[in-house]
Amino acid sequence: MINNPPESLIIKIWQHLLLDGTELVTEGGEPIKIIYPGRTNDDRGADFRDAVIATSQGLIKGDIEVHVKSSSWRAHCHHQDPVYNRVILHVVMWRDTEVATNLQNGRDIPILALDKSITGQISQWADGVEPLTPLNMPCYKATERLSTGGVAEFLDGAGEERFLAKVAGFQTDLAQTEASQSLYQGIMGALGYSRNRLPFLELASRLPLQTLESIPQDKISDEEYLARQQALLLGAARLLPSQRLNLDLENKSDDKWVDKLERLWDSFRLTKAISPNAWHLFKVRPYNSPLRRIVAMSYLLLRYRRKGIFNEMVNMVAEAPLSQGYCGLETGLQVTANGYWATRSDFGLSNQIKSSALLGSERAADIVVNIILPFTFAWGRLTSHPELGEKALTLYRHYPKLAINTVERHMRNQLGLSSSLVNSAQRQQGLIHIYNTLCSQGRCNCCPLRD
Repeated sequence: MINNPPESLIIKIWQHLLLDGTELVTEGGEPIKIIYPGRTNDDRGADFRDAVIATSQGLIKGDIEVHVKSSSWRAHCHHQDPVYNRVILHVVMWRDTEVATNLQNGRDIPILALDKSITGQISQWADGVEPLTPLNMPCYKATERLSTGGVAEFLDGAGEERFLAKVAGFQTDLAQTEASQSLYQGIMGALGYSRNRLPFLELASRLPLQTLESIPQDKISDEEYLARQQALLLGAARLLPSQRLNLDLENKSDDKWVDKLERLWDSFRLTKAISPNAWHLFKVRPYNSPLRRIVAMSYLLLRYRRKGIFNEMVNMVAEAPLSQGYCGLETGLQVTANGYWATRSDFGLSNQIKSSALLGSERAADIVVNIILPFTFAWGRLTSHPELGEKALTLYRHYPKLAINTVERHMRNQLGLSSSLVNSAQRQQGLIHIYNTLCSQGRCNCCPLRD
């Protein structure tokens, strides 16, 4: 008998119980059915993201956390962490405490103890059970039942639906927001990734593009213009050293740029800084640091200060050759740092970065596909320039494959798709759309790829 089994074994047992169709009953005596088990989480938070379970109250959507013992919930301080407020089910091997599993927001969630559903010793599971295919989802290996062309057509259609959904979002935004501000907010949100998207959007709201582009351009150097933009952006983000009590600068001899930014921020006399607790800085890869992304925006403002970001981005789409337009669009957003930020992810952390790219080709391509092209389509339709919208859609349809993300990787595994089939940005976006609108909504019965 294994007295202290690893959590990975509990996950394996849990998956096989799902595969076998075992009837599951929570510690509160409520029968539940797992409609969708979610995807493995490779970020901070619960073990499985976006699961769907059926209860007597109906479908519940959220995350699932797995532990060997139920007491681990409080031992790991999950009850104090708002990231775990999305959890809807606590799966354990043994319930070893009468204490309920409660979330930081005060809500209790059901506990499912697996020891009541398995037979035999745990050791036999460790030795005799192989890792599963994706829980034998009804869509697994769809290309073996459907033609490759049929699956490809479905992915293309889903990718276009996702594009048009983004267009609709921009159309709603443009009805109440000035066009340049709408585009700026879209780019800022994309710079934040999923973890820092909301604080980036708040920063864009508190510090509008009009304020940033109103900095006088005449009679100041590029360096001075860049410093003013960084002072405004980092000051409004409350990320300057003077605004962070726990930040200790390593090298005081390298503070000239820092001092300059601090003095400039003080001279602006703005009080619109966002909450210091808004940013997620813990366990963020240095290259994805929100400070580097904010600084990237300052370089874009410098690059396009003559005509403005809005005009430059729209013109870039309008003038892009259809045969290789994506290359020009991508290059227009790439940013390389010089000086202070060439080797830093934060103030004081020198020589932490090997590449001086603040915004590399992969992230630039993501922004083109998810923001620039759907925004241009929406703006073209709004301003009676349908040819511009069609140009943006055509570029999207021909845009090459982006860097793979966790949702795409999960969906390719779930569907049993080859990388050669998912060979364009549109099909990658299609997988994300299928996941968001079907899988994570528990709508297997509506999916054309089901068995």
